[in-house]
Amino acid sequence: MAENMIELRNVEKHFGGVQALRGVTMNVPAGKVTAIIGDNGAGKSTLIKCLSGIHEPTSGELLVDGAPVKIASPRDSRALGIETVYQDLAVIDTLTVVENLYLSRELRIGVWPFQLLNRKKMKRGSAEMLKRIGNTTLSLTQEIGGMSGGQRQAVAICRAVAWGAKVVIFDEPTAALGVKESAEVHTLIASLRDQGITVILISHNFEEVMGLADLIWVMRQGRALTSRTASETSGQELVALLTGAEAAQ
Repeated sequence: MAENMIELRNVEKHFGGVQALRGVTMNVPAGKVTAIIGDNGAGKSTLIKCLSGIHEPTSGELLVDGAPVKIASPRDSRALGIETVYQDLAVIDTLTVVENLYLSRELRIGVWPFQLLNRKKMKRGSAEMLKRIGNTTLSLTQEIGGMSGGQRQAVAICRAVAWGAKVVIFDEPTAALGVKESAEVHTLIASLRDQGITVILISHNFEEVMGLADLIWVMRQGRALTSRTASETSGQELVALLTGAEAAQ
């Protein structure tokens, strides 16, 4: 494994005459939590959409695990081991935990066209998936719609890492959660790092960033201004960098 799981070199993204990303050069260390912070319009969302295959960069170079890659679709991104957990989670409320975890990957028995879902095997596999992220309390047969925000996050995170993800991107994972639920998500993110999975965290919550991140990148107006290790910076310095009160070095 390369020292940096992801590298961006002079990446730009244009939407007509609008430059959303302006020569972004950034490294994401393998097996660490890297936070990306910035005001609205800083380019954070566009950046993660380039990594997740929703947008293709206009120019520049992307490297994953040391090798140059082209990410032109979500399928390309997943094939490289990159999964994204968005704010809306993309879980289906009327399906159970098992059904959400195996959505579009259902296990079947029998011969087509007389196949049936192998529910026993999927339930067993779901229990193993949840155990991997340290959650063994969820009811596998409960519908997602009846769960708390933290439990829904756990299912979305579990689905992201269950199929061999090397990188998990979180887009404001606790924005709509209470204190207790946020703490549960923080524990899950720390668990991923402990397993050697690379995490990219987009967040406006500086306390969350300082508590979880190993490396923090500051973006402003489509540019990656500078990075700081969490142990060598403060919330006050990050605010100054974001606002331009302190020059990036």
